[in-house]
Amino acid sequence: MSGEEREKGAADWDESADRERAVGRAEGAGREENVLCGASAYTQKYYFNEVFGALPQSIQEELHILCVLFTEDVGGTLTLVFDGEGNLMFRTECDEGDLLYDDIGSVLKIKELQRTRGELLEALELYYKVFFLGEAFPEEA
Repeated sequence: MSGEEREKGAADWDESADRERAVGRAEGAGREENVLCGASAYTQKYYFNEVFGALPQSIQEELHILCVLFTEDVGGTLTLVFDGEGNLMFRTECDEGDLLYDDIGSVLKIKELQRTRGELLEALELYYKVFFLGEAFPEEA
């Protein structure tokens, strides 16, 4: 896989770029795209966007574990990003010459995480939509 960003791709985390990547413009959407967190197997670092510091510590720790284990398992970088509509996206990327990055494994791991951590991911999307996008909290039927 080349260094190009894919739908599930992200850039390598380094400290100078972390703050710049924390908030970016969603192209054509007119709304901001916000990075929730990310990890890099290359720099062995984890990033958590402090904008989401109000999340319970247990959720923050679960995200930390999720991201780090992902990058340890398949390599490359993983970034969890809210798009302009409040959908939580997984983005991965690898360096151009990284022969150890498991491209197929990354897709399978993301599908597994979406299945096993679906409730957490849906709750994070709801949190973002209500507190960041100002949408109304959906009423229970």
